[in-house]
Amino acid sequence: MSVTPTSHYAQLVGREIHWMDWGDPAAPAVIAWHGLARTGRDMDELAVHLVGDGWRVICPDTLGRGLSQWSPAPDEEYQLAFYARLADALCEHLGLARVHWVGTSMGGAIGTVCASGLVVPAMKKRIAALVLNDNAPQLAAAAIERIKAYAGNPPAFDTVSELEAFLRTVYKPYGWLSDAQWRRMTETSTRRLADGRVTPHYDPAMVRQFTVHDDDYLIWSHYDAIEVPVMILRGAESDLVLPETVEAMRHRGPGAAGRLTVLEVVGCGHAPALNVPEQLEPVAAFLRAAP
Repeated sequence: MSVTPTSHYAQLVGREIHWMDWGDPAAPAVIAWHGLARTGRDMDELAVHLVGDGWRVICPDTLGRGLSQWSPAPDEEYQLAFYARLADALCEHLGLARVHWVGTSMGGAIGTVCASGLVVPAMKKRIAALVLNDNAPQLAAAAIERIKAYAGNPPAFDTVSELEAFLRTVYKPYGWLSDAQWRRMTETSTRRLADGRVTPHYDPAMVRQFTVHDDDYLIWSHYDAIEVPVMILRGAESDLVLPETVEAMRHRGPGAAGRLTVLEVVGCGHAPALNVPEQLEPVAAFLRAAP
């Protein structure tokens, strides 16, 4: 099916944010939020699949990523609480009273903070269901150290082809992607530096989230406060979401209430690319079954 999205910008909480809007504006809405150093275009395959299922899908670029503005106040704004405020402002701007949320990695953490209502109470009423793509209320310390080491110091290359080769290596844990999907990932997450070289399309200062806000991703209190159905997709080889953390999730918050669905995704680490039927259809089925 051929689906063409539209590109949008708006001032939200004083910052210009970009998003892609897929499907019928009158259809029930899904917010699909990308990972830490990525952009909303990572959600293209998910969006096409869900639009075919009757959804509208909104894919933002987080502050400091893709085509969204870089923060002039990185220590205050590159953190989950501010991202939750941006999400609330986006819903207000679009007039969305009720949404389903699919978040990869950081996008899942933002969804968790939103669904808890502990930071932005209005978001608790908005989110009807939450999908966490290789994200959990506690992340492995060793993996966080790995992220801090590479994300704040993105490499630069003379050519886009060299950048693509780098991305294919760094994101190999995503699992299988077609050549066309690797090329799109590269072309939608590339910016050119003043010296003519190319580098990933994000603000390196966003990694200060991990140094200024040490425990920003330790969010059990938010998870415990969630009252809607939750699905977690864990990459079977993930070094970020450990099996024991998923087991703890089964006994707390939505898990203790019988509202947690767990799917182990074979052939992937951190994080499944949400680009093949084996990943897309379980997510679509979960959203269809949610309130």
